[in-house]
Amino acid sequence: MPVVVVESPAKAKTINKYLGPGYTVLASYGHVRDLPPKDGSVDPDNNFDMKWEIASDSKKHVKAIADALAEDGELILATDPDREGEAISWHLQEALTKRRSIKKDTPVSRVTFNAITKDAVQKAMANPRQVDMPLVEAYLARRALDYLVGFNLSPVLWRKLPGARSAGRVQSVTLRLIVEREMEIEAFRAREYWTVKAVLATPRGQEYEARLTVLAGKKLERFDIENETQAELAVQAITSRDLTVKSVEAKPASRNPAAPFMTSTLQQEASRKFGMGARQAMSAAQRLYEAGHITYMRTDGIDMAPEAVTAARDAIKDRFGADYVPKSPRIYKNKAKNAQEAHECIRPTDMARDVEALKLSDADQRNLYDLIWKRTLACQMESARMERTTVDIASQDGQIELRANGQVMLFDGFLRVYEEGRDDAVVEDDDKRLPQISQGEKADKRSVTPDQHFTQPPPRYTEATLVKKMEELGIGRPSTYASIVTTIQDRGYVRKEKNRLIPEDKGRLVTAFLENYFRRYVGYDFTAALEDQLDHISAGDEDYKEVLARFWRDFSAAIAETSELRITDVLEKINEVLEPHLFPATEDGSDPRLCPHCGKGRLSMRTARAGGAFIGCSSYPECRYTRPFGPPGMEEDSAIPPEGKLLGHDEGDAIRVFKGRFGPYVQRGEVTEDNKKPPRQSIPKDWAPEELELDRALMLLSLPRPIGPHPEDGVMIWSNIGRYGPYLKHAESTSERGGTNANLESIDEVFTVGMNRAVQLLAEKKASRGGRGRAAKPLRELGEHPDAGGAVNIMDGKYGPYVKWEKINATLPKETPPEDVSMEMAVELIAEKAAKSGKKKPAAKKPAAKKTAAKKTATKKPAAKKAAAKKTTTKAPET
Repeated sequence: MPVVVVESPAKAKTINKYLGPGYTVLASYGHVRDLPPKDGSVDPDNNFDMKWEIASDSKKHVKAIADALAEDGELILATDPDREGEAISWHLQEALTKRRSIKKDTPVSRVTFNAITKDAVQKAMANPRQVDMPLVEAYLARRALDYLVGFNLSPVLWRKLPGARSAGRVQSVTLRLIVEREMEIEAFRAREYWTVKAVLATPRGQEYEARLTVLAGKKLERFDIENETQAELAVQAITSRDLTVKSVEAKPASRNPAAPFMTSTLQQEASRKFGMGARQAMSAAQRLYEAGHITYMRTDGIDMAPEAVTAARDAIKDRFGADYVPKSPRIYKNKAKNAQEAHECIRPTDMARDVEALKLSDADQRNLYDLIWKRTLACQMESARMERTTVDIASQDGQIELRANGQVMLFDGFLRVYEEGRDDAVVEDDDKRLPQISQGEKADKRSVTPDQHFTQPPPRYTEATLVKKMEELGIGRPSTYASIVTTIQDRGYVRKEKNRLIPEDKGRLVTAFLENYFRRYVGYDFTAALEDQLDHISAGDEDYKEVLARFWRDFSAAIAETSELRITDVLEKINEVLEPHLFPATEDGSDPRLCPHCGKGRLSMRTARAGGAFIGCSSYPECRYTRPFGPPGMEEDSAIPPEGKLLGHDEGDAIRVFKGRFGPYVQRGEVTEDNKKPPRQSIPKDWAPEELELDRALMLLSLPRPIGPHPEDGVMIWSNIGRYGPYLKHAESTSERGGTNANLESIDEVFTVGMNRAVQLLAEKKASRGGRGRAAKPLRELGEHPDAGGAVNIMDGKYGPYVKWEKINATLPKETPPEDVSMEMAVELIAEKAAKSGKKKPAAKKPAAKKTAAKKTATKKPAAKKAAAKKTTTKAPET
């Protein structure tokens, strides 16, 4: 019987139902081989030879497949229908051949299906093919490029730019987009302008609103009314004249539905409507696909299979009536710059089933399926029809003219089901409803109002608008968007606030460094052209090793040119590059880099150990002036001067507050030759440094506070404020490593906690970490792991609730409450954590007579039972 291999156990379980007992369906759990994360895995001097290694977690999956092949003797590779899926099949074939599990006479075939339905799977099995090597070579080229950039450019960053972490081929270009948008915002200067609107009334007393469009016989442009004085003159010009309706023009209009979803548009709409990040949306889509509810979710295609179009039209007719079905189907053509190996759009596999019919328990899956179902039906529905009316109102002398716009919906069409979201709010006067207005009738003035406006800077990117921009520029591909956006956040180059992406200092410095020393490789056109070459490889039109050779020749030369760079030279060069931004010209013509505090030193960008950047005086430590990284004026008003704010004296020592590069702190005494490091203590985040008084400063300087010896062992217990907040320490001294630490609930408790409370907290901490005492009590007990045995529990941790199984702890998504976690979701989180950690998991327990998702039916041989494991179907990120 044939052995069928897919990526995930969930997918294996669904496919096993469709194929029946004549097949053994096993899971590879994603990629089984990858490049070892060390130098030399790609050898440019040896025709770009690539050294592959089977991950420790994957060895048991490969062995399970090999064992099954030893008995069944035929292999069918049924991984995902894209470049990554093709690569997984190729890796499996190569790994099994090296194990001699695939022999010369072993039949090996490749099948693909765009949806996990019985019909799609059976059709795929009836049309096998061989592994598509051009697709595999496109994968090899991309993987080699990402490796060569990462393992050659990142060390340059580490050596030349303190605090930088690493650089990726596409992540660095994406980071540049975010940094450049932030600099646009900072350089933006708002411009004032005014508009004038009037509330008018028909002879029948019905009111409507109109805006001034012509003043003094001249059509108004946006900035023609520049200030309040001009606006008031415009108001007087309107109020001093009688107004008559000059014309009423009604025109029919229509709106067409948006195309069905592809990967990028699905991520954008999920962000707009539900606030989902790209990774969150793709995770939910993956689970919907594996359950057979939607078609494959990594695609640049927007075309729909003819049978799906027919099914959508039938569903529309059944639910909404024949009026909502257009006479002929809507055909959508792909407009993407670099369409990947094209697939169908993302759509439901059964158009007749809405979200209620599926009864999905997971909120993300429910929201996403509803979105996909509505968008798919809407794309095949009739257009919305409306009537748009424009009314011009004028004075008799023609000096004044106003305009009112409005529309009436005649037929809602696709809007009955779905309307596409917008990235930024747009006010449209056309949406207003107008009363009956006739040409020539008088327009009575009820009120005339001037409105002040200011131009707005371009908005920061959201994950949705960033993906949209990447798509427009031809950067990245459907399978890479989520990982790229996530990676630049994980590296600390970008943070997300209120769903907007803001570059951190280290991200700006990395971008400035790369733009100056590796400008070509963070260029939008260059990156898009390289993506084009990868597409040509997948089409069989270009040799992948020639593409690698061309890239490496120039890139290695650029790396070599940086070998002699000194850190001071790099920082000064960045100062020069960013000078217009960091030190803009002053109004009085004075030197913008002259220190405003001492009047002698020169301002320049400095880097801190943690990777942050700031502007400091060259006369440090004599002059302690600093300001935040960025143009002047960004720093908050502060009552703390660079030399510190004197709070008073204690035992003859001056007590001052300073604002340092790592945050505000209090200090006892002065810095002298004999006392270069006087006592200091950081000020807690919740305390305003500008409002700190002497008594509170002395409390901070008294830390660490000895509470007393522990009643059981006599070892001292201390309270203190550390990097992660207030805590207790049970050790001979606070500098001693080891011992037991326990968190305190508040800063105030550091100064008030007594012995009884301290002993209780330390005992609870020992118990919770599995030391002496009882184990921590789970929030919820989910039961035995369905595949490998062992208790699966939800625990309450320092950073929030998490799923615990054996030695694997998987944090719950922020939006998921512990009570909503099912066993299925817990198993996926455990598998994902295990895959990311790269550590060997504990041996899976084998419950007697327990079936797994990847096991044969009862008629199959025992060898196939070894497929059960705990790794997710995560693909190697393409960057």
